[in-house]
Amino acid sequence: MASSFDFASWPPDLSNTQLDELRLNATRFALANGLLYLPPHPPSGPPPATPSSAIHAPLSLVPSPLPRHLFEQAWNIQRVYNHVYARVAMDYDFLDKVLGAEQGVGKVDDFVGKLWKGWKAIRDDGVQSGLHLGIFRSDYLIHDGTELKQVEFNTISSSFGTLSERVARLHRYLARTTDYFGTSPALSNLSNFPENNTTKGVVQGLAEAHKAYLSSAEKTPAILFVVQPNERNVFDQLWLEYELMESHGIKIHRRTLTELASSASLHASGALIIDGTIEVSVVYYRAGYTPNDYFGEDEWNARFLLERSNAINCPSIPLHLAGSKKIQEVLTQPDVVERYLPPSSSPSTSSDLRRTWQKMFSLDVPRAIQNATEGHLNFVLKPQREGGGNNVYHTNIPNFLQSLPVHERAAWIAMELIRVPAGVGGYLVRSGADPDAPVTRSEIASELGIFGWALFGDGEVKKEDTVGWLVRTKGKESDEGGVATGFSVLDSLVLV
Repeated sequence: MASSFDFASWPPDLSNTQLDELRLNATRFALANGLLYLPPHPPSGPPPATPSSAIHAPLSLVPSPLPRHLFEQAWNIQRVYNHVYARVAMDYDFLDKVLGAEQGVGKVDDFVGKLWKGWKAIRDDGVQSGLHLGIFRSDYLIHDGTELKQVEFNTISSSFGTLSERVARLHRYLARTTDYFGTSPALSNLSNFPENNTTKGVVQGLAEAHKAYLSSAEKTPAILFVVQPNERNVFDQLWLEYELMESHGIKIHRRTLTELASSASLHASGALIIDGTIEVSVVYYRAGYTPNDYFGEDEWNARFLLERSNAINCPSIPLHLAGSKKIQEVLTQPDVVERYLPPSSSPSTSSDLRRTWQKMFSLDVPRAIQNATEGHLNFVLKPQREGGGNNVYHTNIPNFLQSLPVHERAAWIAMELIRVPAGVGGYLVRSGADPDAPVTRSEIASELGIFGWALFGDGEVKKEDTVGWLVRTKGKESDEGGVATGFSVLDSLVLV
């Protein structure tokens, strides 16, 4: 279905006086409603043990336009993705072949190889995997103004759900209080602002896993959040903690991998115990997705200890590995994803999925280097990393490929660039911005993320759901899109 919306006409023109009013209202709303970050701390020392201040998260004053049918397409297909990645994570032979350190990407990628070797050792010791929990986010861009194309599928630390819910509420608030000064019919109709209840949805997945664990618990358990030290994006996590306590009566404990190296242990029954007395039902990772989270063997040993336990890991190591760019690429190959579709799939399910994919190929296949070099303006190169700042784009590709050792090519994939609509603008605000230019009008690209979860094990998906969405908007001068790495702002949608 072609879109008749004129993306280049966005955003509506707003005067400086109108922008000042929107910025004031948005800042007050963000501070009053927990749309917050901790401020940067001086490089000369660590942050204070007890925070005394906060700043609003980077945000957009006007929601980004998205054709309604593309939003519905992304929402409706998420449940298929929930099943596909859960079923991939239960196919150990497939993961061993694609990502293992004996015959897969783990041979040349140290981080993937370390994860796989630890998981293999656990299996070799006869530890039986139980239930897994996945909290997923499938990210998309609009291609050529008319098609929805997947950027990546996240299986670990799928963040910003709670803050994005608050940005959606912020834009509804601005629409109600200012009507955006009558500058756009789309912004004057609240039915164009989709509801966002990501917090409750993500928490429901965590609570279902906790409930599933209770039958084997020896004492009242808690959920463990594995976090990064000095985390600035702590409020995005705390809203989940508060909802778990208020709606489900579940306690949360936050620990870094370094802290768990000395505080976590296994009971003879396999129960995960922290601080000597606290039994853990679910391990929810908001860390561990980057090599930078593992300062040494202590952190790796902590990760593998958690994996050995009876606690339900979110994600388990196989699910973490399933979220790699290599798996994303292999699924696009003929007759692969069809092996992992849910049993209730219709004849069109495979084509519905494949319609959301761009062309991808590994850099270790014949002619890959030549094709990527000659077509470098049409591709992005991706390694097996999460967190932003890792990809190679455009004119940087030829020199990078010349310097890439042959044995490392298997660790990289080439993906055809998604051509986002040209001329789309936005009004972007960062806390602490230049007081002479507090609002930046920039040409933008907006990325839609759809949240889902799945509880699975023993070869089947027990429960799953689609639960929410986010939008991250970046200036088109930036190729990366991670809010936590400083490249973009949080946004929401107006459906057109």
